[in-house]
Amino acid sequence: MIKGIDISHWNRVKDFFEVKASGIDFVILKAGGSDAGFYSDPQFENYYRQAKLAGLSVGAYYFTGRNFYGSSAGEEDAKRFARIIKGKTFEYPVYVDIEMTSPAANKIKEASSAAISFCEHMESLGYFTGIYASDISGFRDRLMLERLTGFTLWVARYGKKPQYVENYDIWQKSSTGKVPGIVGNVDLDVSYKDFKKIITSNHFNGFT
Repeated sequence: MIKGIDISHWNRVKDFFEVKASGIDFVILKAGGSDAGFYSDPQFENYYRQAKLAGLSVGAYYFTGRNFYGSSAGEEDAKRFARIIKGKTFEYPVYVDIEMTSPAANKIKEASSAAISFCEHMESLGYFTGIYASDISGFRDRLMLERLTGFTLWVARYGKKPQYVENYDIWQKSSTGKVPGIVGNVDLDVSYKDFKKIITSNHFNGFT
């Protein structure tokens, strides 16, 4: 079991070396998104540099918006994500974050198609790619889980382990964690897979 956190510009990090010394092994950084236009997270470059200097393993995610439907939308968001993270190396997977699509029955199939297209495009570029969503309101209510078995899953559920999603590699277990070096609350994660070894040895995510 490997301890980690995930952060964006909303988190104030004072010292990544303190974070590392506290027992945190990995951090998944918000790189950008399409929920408020198309943008890069304003702290992504800074937090990436500092986390690497502190010796943390790093992953990244892209937060999708309300129009994340269909293969074309998925591929276009993946292209934007790829531009943001180009030239960097990641010891942990890069993820598509799905929270804002509609739970309406006629939208679930289209959101799933977008997620698959996003992941397939990132994989074609050599990235180890996965999907983030909450256990119930995400994977159960907004996606067709049975179509996503080919990708690593990062699942959010607070207070207890995921119940709906049975096969996952990272569990986001809290949004109110306290970690030395970070001011205020931070998301806490647990990884059950040694992604650093898998990714670096197989030359994914920019490692050659």
